[in-house]
Amino acid sequence: MLVALSCAPAHAEQQAAPPSEADILYDKALQSIAEGRKNDANATLQRVIDMAPSHAGAWLELALLQCSLGNQDEAERLFNVIELRFDPPPGIVQLIANTRSAGCVGALPLSQYSITVSRGIDQNVNQGSTRDLGVADLGLSPEFRPQHDQYTMLSGEYLRDIGPNGAIGFVQFQGRHNDTLTKYDSGALFAGAETPWRFGDWSVRGSALAGFVTLGGQFYQRQYQLQARVGPPMPLPYSLQFHVLGGLTHASYVTLQNFDSTTGELRGMLSRRSGTTSINASLGVQEDKAASARPGGDRRGWSSSLQWRHRYGSGITADLGYTMQAWKSSLPYAPGVIAQVRDQTTHVFRTTFIYPVTRSQNVVLEARQVINKENIPIFQYNNRQLQLSWQWQGP
Repeated sequence: MLVALSCAPAHAEQQAAPPSEADILYDKALQSIAEGRKNDANATLQRVIDMAPSHAGAWLELALLQCSLGNQDEAERLFNVIELRFDPPPGIVQLIANTRSAGCVGALPLSQYSITVSRGIDQNVNQGSTRDLGVADLGLSPEFRPQHDQYTMLSGEYLRDIGPNGAIGFVQFQGRHNDTLTKYDSGALFAGAETPWRFGDWSVRGSALAGFVTLGGQFYQRQYQLQARVGPPMPLPYSLQFHVLGGLTHASYVTLQNFDSTTGELRGMLSRRSGTTSINASLGVQEDKAASARPGGDRRGWSSSLQWRHRYGSGITADLGYTMQAWKSSLPYAPGVIAQVRDQTTHVFRTTFIYPVTRSQNVVLEARQVINKENIPIFQYNNRQLQLSWQWQGP
């Protein structure tokens, strides 16, 4: 909300001159407000006023910010200073009057939710292989071959502000029920928080997440994750943005022995948005440390992804995506039975179309192709899924 309260000639001179330190800080305060970091914005605007007491825009933004935080007396004091010191134009006088009339009750925490009901077809529910072990007299039983089924899925997410500095809390859930192969029914529930920071011109967004997964109606896995996404001050052409993502994920299995692990990841991400089109690409490396004598031992891997998204004039959004994940184990998988060191590469191709039925409801059609290539034949599999969903979004 940049508003010029000073006279036109003086403003023109400021525009012609290089930006002052106060103006640079003011721009950072506006960015903090846009990112929901109200405490940071408050401190920065105070610095601007201390440095440049005649900076009318900083006084106005600080007054509006104090009102949004519910600080009625301080907001009123700042409004009075603006009216007495700067002789604001009619538009600003009306803005102040409207703000006073509405009252400084403090902004209610913003919240958002989405609920999705899906129906789908899965060509390989159990990730079964069409290949054999490659050892004489050792073949796969039918239960380890690809099994086809249809399923119904319910998923949802709820987000809510949990602080005045841009922090949010969230809960995510998903439950899938297969028509016939119910022993592969799955569920997941996760909760976490995310908060932004700024260190000079560096932006940081950190998150923590914890949850569990069920399989066949039984408690299957616990997961814990920490992530940080860092945006370095790196001006790039063509409106490109670059971020670095680092994270740690720990998975512990309730029904399996020797499979617990901790995975570290470092990923570079490049994105560009232009009008109704966005493109995202990433490239990362992973290190997966086994907690005990897991088959194959520790793993090292790398991954890449590419996403294109476009919203057409009719309101339909098309989303195309590709991801690749490669893993290489450090030890033979099962000495005496499977002597190979496991080498795995998984390709996932995804196509999604989103049709808005109303402002808060969408129909979503998604097709997915999975190609999992392995040097150990029995782990190799392919899969195709087609899913139709109805999505509700709020508040």
